[in-house]
Amino acid sequence: MFAALLLALIFYLGASKALHSFWHTENLIIDSGETFLISPGSSLNQVIGQLVGRGVLESRPLIKLAIRYYEPNLVLKAGEYRLPDSPSRAQLFALLASGVSVQYPVTIVEGFTVVEAYSALVQQSVSSGGLQEPANVALIQVQLRDVLSDAARDMMSGNDALEGWFFPDTYHVVNVGATINIFRRAHQNMVEVLQAEWELRQADLPYAGPYEALIMASLIEKETGAIEEREAIAGVFVRRLQKRMRLQTDPSVIYGLGSDFKGNLTRAHLRRDTLYNTYTRHGLPPTPIALPGREAIRAALHPAAGDALYFVAKGDGRHQFSATYEEHQRAVQQYQILNRRSNYQSAPKVGPG
Repeated sequence: MFAALLLALIFYLGASKALHSFWHTENLIIDSGETFLISPGSSLNQVIGQLVGRGVLESRPLIKLAIRYYEPNLVLKAGEYRLPDSPSRAQLFALLASGVSVQYPVTIVEGFTVVEAYSALVQQSVSSGGLQEPANVALIQVQLRDVLSDAARDMMSGNDALEGWFFPDTYHVVNVGATINIFRRAHQNMVEVLQAEWELRQADLPYAGPYEALIMASLIEKETGAIEEREAIAGVFVRRLQKRMRLQTDPSVIYGLGSDFKGNLTRAHLRRDTLYNTYTRHGLPPTPIALPGREAIRAALHPAAGDALYFVAKGDGRHQFSATYEEHQRAVQQYQILNRRSNYQSAPKVGPG
């Protein structure tokens, strides 16, 4: 009897030592940087099966025994995990229970439209291994309208226009996230930035409220990417509004043309009346025409003083400002006709393509 118990004890200690080594000491062969995705709702058994199927683990029964013995309350968390180089099995499952997922930076670029931003996010996500949703514009329009906050709708007096309402920035997301969640964060950021900047605004601005400032900021964003020019552009637009002059800003006309614009703005385009044609209509367009950054919003609320009422692109991404129409015509002659650059650009390039 005693001998049988002794043999059982020796066997138990040997097996226990072997199990301890199997769980804590032996290293798995994993390529450094390899990632592993646990989808939401995955069971422990499913995860073990996936790891066995990928060749990371080799024994499903022994893994289950070790977990039951060493980690009876183990809960794995959904996420994408970057696997360490040659971990023990204990280290591997500790990582999968940590929730410390791989994060991918995705960027909403200043000056993009909502549709451009969504398409860019999908492309960034697919290439980085992050989000993978189809670029269904109709669907995203519906989804994003659900994202719009009451604060935004109040500023728009019940309108549900999407353009302009998503703050350009770099956002870090995990694989199991969704594109809509990035837009939700970007929208909240835009509301907070706009409200904060509005409280610090210059006096006597020709805006009915912060939404009109957002519209103005989008015009500034599309007119120039030169930081030092933004307040000057804002000053021209504000003075033109105050004098009941039409804004005559090409980016707004282009936005109103939609898919009809093929890359060359013509005189016929400038004469074609749309809600966004600031050559044929007074005042601001009805909505923003792009996603403005903080600097453009700040410029809209702090326009530069001066007497300039006109500006013309010099061809290097910057502009020549003029106080009179005669001065403006001379500047147009100089920069647009006589000395037009071969690599002419009206503003630093923004947007896809």
